Amino acid sequence: MEWTVAIGVDTHKEVHVAVALDALGVQFGSRAIAATPAGYRSALAWARELGMPAFAIEGTGSYGAGLARFLTSAGVDVLECERPRRGERRRGKSDLIDAALAARRLLSGERLSFPRGGGRREELRLLLLERRGAMQARNVALNQLSAVLVTAPDQIRARLGALSGERLAAAAARLRPDAEVANGVMRRLGRRVERLSSEVAEAERELAERVLEIAPSLLEECGVGPVCAAQLLVSSGDPGRMGSEASFAALAGTSPVEASSGRQRRHRLNRGGDRQLNWALHIVALHRIRHHPETRGYYQRLLATGKTTREARRCVKRALARHFYHRLSELPTLPLTT
Repeated sequence: MEWTVAIGVDTHKEVHVAVALDALGVQFGSRAIAATPAGYRSALAWARELGMPAFAIEGTGSYGAGLARFLTSAGVDVLECERPRRGERRRGKSDLIDAALAARRLLSGERLSFPRGGGRREELRLLLLERRGAMQARNVALNQLSAVLVTAPDQIRARLGALSGERLAAAAARLRPDAEVANGVMRRLGRRVERLSSEVAEAERELAERVLEIAPSLLEECGVGPVCAAQLLVSSGDPGRMGSEASFAALAGTSPVEASSGRQRRHRLNRGGDRQLNWALHIVALHRIRHHPETRGYYQRLLATGKTTREARRCVKRALARHFYHRLSELPTLPLTT
């Protein structure tokens, strides 16, 4: 269905600001939208009074998630809009200006992306977020435990000095409380590591269950476990959101970046894109180089042409981005609700 009104929305925690433009860029009006279901209903009614609306929303994955979810379920076209660039703010910044810029991007025909989606994909995103936070906290606790052990009393160092990582945490958690402060600190740090390890394991179990239900074919790929499969699903969004192999490679940060100068012709590491997606492809690449005959053969041929191990791994990741673009495009659109 063709839209006749472009509505840009600058989102915030409690109140969003919307600006409506017609097809010629003339402003119809503006409106403050409460970030509540009632506010969303009121905004949709206002937009439909102006014509057939389409929305360009900033922050569909954060403050604008609720509005984007409501509009999508109502059958309205919703596109994700990035925050204004520095050059676009030369005349100042305000919520109205940012909302109008979002609407003008929609009018200009700029290729805005679809929101990554909610529902089952949002469940995976939350589980990945929980796992990543627990792992970071666990690593901090393990580092603190190792640092305390360095200056601990001799009897503790004699007992635990040869241990590290999870084994050190397990042994420290079994220490008996006594007058030594270091003893009590190590005991509590060890128990903290065990609790966080249990949180990581629980999140991974839930991820495995949901990925097996949503996209079991991904788990059949060599090197793809539940965590990497979930990250591929979360980062890619719905199949219609991926425009081409090249756009997916840019999203993954695996597209080559020109770094030539004079007679030198080379490409450098791409530091952009979704770094969690890039990490997932990196893990898959390392596994496939070791255990997948075709990938290992391709990697060896790259080395034989004079590429360094890092350059060869980047080429493998780029090939994997191409491969998974097609695999993800074949998946059905995930439902918005469980």
